[in-house]
Amino acid sequence: MRKKYTYIWVSFVILIFGIIFVPKIVDRVQSGEIVQSDRMSRLAFIEVNGHKRKVPSFSFINQDSLLITDKDYLGKVYVAEFFFTTCPTICPIMTKNLVELQNTFKDSEDFGVVSFTINPRYDTPRILKEYAEKNNITDIDWHLLTGNRDSIYSLAQNGFYMVANEDEEAPGGFEHSGMFALIDKNGYFRSRRDAANNPIIYYRGTVTEIQEENSAGEKEQISILKEDIKELLKEE
Repeated sequence: MRKKYTYIWVSFVILIFGIIFVPKIVDRVQSGEIVQSDRMSRLAFIEVNGHKRKVPSFSFINQDSLLITDKDYLGKVYVAEFFFTTCPTICPIMTKNLVELQNTFKDSEDFGVVSFTINPRYDTPRILKEYAEKNNITDIDWHLLTGNRDSIYSLAQNGFYMVANEDEEAPGGFEHSGMFALIDKNGYFRSRRDAANNPIIYYRGTVTEIQEENSAGEKEQISILKEDIKELLKEE
């Protein structure tokens, strides 16, 4: 008899749960209300040897001659790039895409951009300031940083795992990737997963939203970068 009553009690609890909670869950799904705790983020952490990659500490001078460090970005979702102001090829496209992101998230105090120059000998704060004004860079949390060349190259290669070096044969005399890195509010590298559930790690910054792909066959990824920024902005 005790076993019989146990089954009756369990059935009663399930019935009550169905009556009270299932309609609320259905209503939330239908209304499009989704909270972070309801689902696993589609954005992966980037790991090396089982440890989540975090942006290493840095300290450089921005276009207003102010000292900016990695701590200034804590609590913000931001996009990072390596560029130089005299770049004749991909940098103008990358800057245009970042300005598009700036304008998309202009009302968000938790969004920022950081641009590290790989030609600090020429790209002084004054030059960076002129570049910012010329390209309509207005976000107070978009810092164009310059400083010690070796420190910048070490940050690019050992911190971001991005190409950044001098190359006489490269356009403009410098070689660098056309990628953007996405960083969450806690300073961790994040990215969308591909079809095989692996992180894409970086987002291509060399194709505009107007293009589906460029002449090299590189796919446009600015649209998905916008979506992923929006998701990270919701995280605490």
